[in-house]
Formats: sequence, structure tokens, C-alpha cells
Amino acid sequence: MSYKELLFEDNAVFLVTGGAGFIGSNLCEAILNMGYQVRCLDNLSTGSQANVDLFLEHPNYKFIKGDIADLPTCIEACADADYVLHQAAWGSVPRSIEMPLNYEEINIRGTLNMMEAARQNQIKKFVYASSSSVYGDHPVLPKVEGQEGNLLSPYALTKRANEEYGKLYHGLYGLNTYGLRYFNVFGKRQNPNGAYAAVIPKFIKMLLCDEDFQEQGIICYDYRSAPNQILLY
Repeated sequence: MSYKELLFEDNAVFLVTGGAGFIGSNLCEAILNMGYQVRCLDNLSTGSQANVDLFLEHPNYKFIKGDIADLPTCIEACADADYVLHQAAWGSVPRSIEMPLNYEEINIRGTLNMMEAARQNQIKKFVYASSSSVYGDHPVLPKVEGQEGNLLSPYALTKRANEEYGKLYHGLYGLNTYGLRYFNVFGKRQNPNGAYAAVIPKFIKMLLCDEDFQEQGIICYDYRSAPNQILLY
């Protein structure tokens, strides 16, 4: 079943946090194409103004420049919304190791603000971005929910904390929360450049530009001869 076949209430309002980012902007586009209303909340710290500009002329799109670290902003953004797709966060494991306090403020407190705002506004469903990093150092492949190892970064810790808050808000307040453990997501409008770019768009860019993987310090394992190895970069 395609997402395009899903039906929601007439004039349903979706709040997409981080809607100026790669995943968020694709969600905004998909929902608009389905005929529903989209409200985008983003402070443009990591998102792109160009992704916002794509939809500014659409009658069902509204952009709110604001920060999830500010609870009143979150409450106002959730007002009269039906569904929240919470994508706003700082990504990158290496950067979280360099800046753990920022990740605590944005990824944990910001997500908690959004859950509280959703609770106060009787949001029907709260879907948020978790991460495959919550599996930590658990060696089993493929990954299975309930088999999580030791966390390896502040980023992973923030996503695990989000999941625990999601459970609490469901159990204590009845907020319907759903965490999605993203692995290597890739697609249009993803930026392959920069120190914290995801590995798949980097590989695609190198292939398109006919660049040598070994010259870039990338080691590739043949899965048939080393089934327990993954791409290292």
C-alpha cells in the first residue's frame, strides 16, 4: 500500500518540524500533493531556505520560523494541528561528540517541548525521528527492536531519550507517539557535501564524478566474502 492511498480528515493539518531539511521538506511535499495542509516549523540552523521557498506559493503551506527549544513557540505551532511529524534535530554522530551540550538542548529538550505542546493541543498522532544509532554496539544483524546495545555517542543517547519520553507520554498522557529508527535515508534535496554528510549521497556523488574511493580513504568490503562487515568511511 502506498502512502498516497492513506486518507485523513478533510482539511487535516500536519505540523512538520524541521520541514526545511532534507527529510522534512520531502514530507511537506508529499502531504501537500495529497491535498492536506502543511505547517512547517524550522529555525533554519541546518535546514535550507531554498526548501522553504519551494512551497511558499502553495495555498496549503505555512512557514513558521521558530525554535523547538522554545516551548511557547512549540505550543503556538501545534495550535489547531491534527498531526505532528517531528523531524527537527541536530544530526551527526561526530558532531555530537564535539558538542554534547548542544545536542542535549536541541534533541532532548526540544523534542520534549514538542511532545508537551502536542499533549496540550490534543494532537492525534505524534511521529518523531529516532535513529538506528540507538542499537549501539549490539552485533546482531539484521537489527531487531528490543536488542539494543551500549550507546556510542551523545547523538545516540538523545534518540534513546526521545524514545523513552515517547513511551512515557503515551503511557501517562495518552499521546499517540511513534518513533521511526531511520538508517541511511537518502533522496532528492539531500546535500552530499560537508563534514557531516550521510554516506550514501557521498558515494553517489563520487560515482557520478568518477572519483576514486581509495584515494578518499574509503574501504569497501565485498559482502559475499565478509558478511559481517559494513562499508567503512
